[in-house]
Amino acid sequence: MAKRWAFLLLPLCLLPFVAAQEGKFSIKTATNPPPKELAADIQKLLGKSSILLLDPAGKTVGEFWVRAEIPADATPEQVKNGITYREIRQSEILGAVRFEQDWTDYRKQKVKAGVYTLRLGYQPADGDHQGSSEFQEFVLVMRADKDKSPELMEFKQMIEVGAKSIDTGHPGVFMLAPTQPGPEPTIAARARNHWVINTKGDLIVGGKKVGAVGVGLNVVGHTE
Repeated sequence: MAKRWAFLLLPLCLLPFVAAQEGKFSIKTATNPPPKELAADIQKLLGKSSILLLDPAGKTVGEFWVRAEIPADATPEQVKNGITYREIRQSEILGAVRFEQDWTDYRKQKVKAGVYTLRLGYQPADGDHQGSSEFQEFVLVMRADKDKSPELMEFKQMIEVGAKSIDTGHPGVFMLAPTQPGPEPTIAARARNHWVINTKGDLIVGGKKVGAVGVGLNVVGHTE
């Protein structure tokens, strides 16, 4: 099974969306329920609060829901030292988003306004992707009407569904940055006008809560 994500050239029609992502961003929290467009079994996985991403003009870009309980395969030593994304199984649902406006992903691809699930994906270790991002873990956006079950997906299926979700040959992706779980969600600026929402979910190992796991969503900024 070939595990390759083919890179595409940036169409000129996407440049306005890129420009719109410049400036200072902020967040605020809310207690809005998950979108009804999501399958009921996926809605049940999500937390009771949401995070709204606001653009420099104060307009809502999107609203994010993070999975309340995030399962991981980890040893007691790994839990003690701190969980990484690699202890979470690829294709696990990490959350969902409702984009209120068209946006661009980490690869400058257009993601249309709408509701999407967010599934964990590891960047393939191949020549196509070498040096393309600071970190190698991402969430893939899956349009709600194409992702109806919380069960894990085969890699090939996940790539195909992700690509169809944004009508391209490559899934929509947002990089995950390492972060420590904090008491409240925050947003932080990083180099090259990257902005990361830092949040968390309860860490579940062997069916039991053993702490929290940080989730750092790089929601603004692009690969070079």
